[in-house]
Amino acid sequence: MVNDEPENRLEVSISAEVESGQYANFASVWHTQDGFVLDFAVITRPPQLANDPSSGQHFVSVPTRIVSRIRIPPSQVFELMKALEQQLTAYEHETGHKA
Repeated sequence: MVNDEPENRLEVSISAEVESGQYANFASVWHTQDGFVLDFAVITRPPQLANDPSSGQHFVSVPTRIVSRIRIPPSQVFELMKALEQQLTAYEHETGHKA
């Protein structure tokens, strides 16, 4: 069976402000009924010991700042996971390092 439909090819462009990217050393992934949210953050100060006023327990506070929040529909999560796996495998082959 021959498919007469032309293939889709994304023509991706990026603005100069976005092109350099944002450094993040922490990521948080969560979801709502409508989609998935990826928060990328950077640790802003060294961790420090703190006290929980309600319980009195000590904990280590790690101050972070969200540098980017990406919202994606559930259908794109699998595509993102496949792309990350492909890139991770390529990285490991190129560098010899397991991430």
